[in-house]
Amino acid sequence: QVQLVESGGGLVQPGGSLRLSCVASRSIFEIYAMGWYRQAPGKQRELVAAKSSDGTTTYANSVKGRFTISRDNAKNTVYLQMNSLKPEDTAVYYCTRGDYYSGTYSPNSWGQGTQVIVSS
Repeated sequence: QVQLVESGGGLVQPGGSLRLSCVASRSIFEIYAMGWYRQAPGKQRELVAAKSSDGTTTYANSVKGRFTISRDNAKNTVYLQMNSLKPEDTAVYYCTRGDYYSGTYSPNSWGQGTQVIVSS
């Protein structure tokens, strides 16, 4: 059972930036795909970004050009750099571990989530 621990959430003004981090407990981190989901109040959870071990990357249309997912396999860590933040990015962000199946990312482990609030 892998443990995923997120950090880096908080309150930021519109137009600002945040970087989320997620550390995985297992040392075989490098063979898995990793991703970030988010859930805003009253909305369904949605995939924000994912990145496979071979570099395949997926982004939600709403964050393309603003968010970047990256991973440091040596540190068992995945990051989500969020720039040009908008109030609609306000949500709880969840780190996930999973795999790609036929080009689609599917998570199988979840972190506890970290709150991001974009407000002036």
